[in-house]
Amino acid sequence: MGIGMRWTTATAAATMTLAGTLGLGLMTPVAQAAAHGPCYDGRCTTTVSRPTNITVDSHRFGFGKLRITHISSRSVKMSATTTGGARLSGSTSPGGTVRLNSLSIRVQSVSGHKAKLVLTRAS
Repeated sequence: MGIGMRWTTATAAATMTLAGTLGLGLMTPVAQAAAHGPCYDGRCTTTVSRPTNITVDSHRFGFGKLRITHISSRSVKMSATTTGGARLSGSTSPGGTVRLNSLSIRVQSVSGHKAKLVLTRAS
């Protein structure tokens, strides 16, 4: 077997492996995050107007759902339950930040019962 034949065989094997992976429905991290919502990776700006759940990466942050439990003109309350069962919670006024594990939630503004939140990964 010559050098050209080995390279062709290796290239064909890699191409078939990649095609098989994509064909079996395994997704890239970007595609996986998009399937879970815009805040899954912990980087987004979103507006909430009622109590709601925001899905985040449980492996990265230790919990899979950030719950916004109450919105008023003076504060936004949030909570999460870790994968180990511990309960986390926080509350802040507009302009403030709450950090739950390695996720920072900044309440950028509140208007009536609508809150604009900025989620970022804390280092």
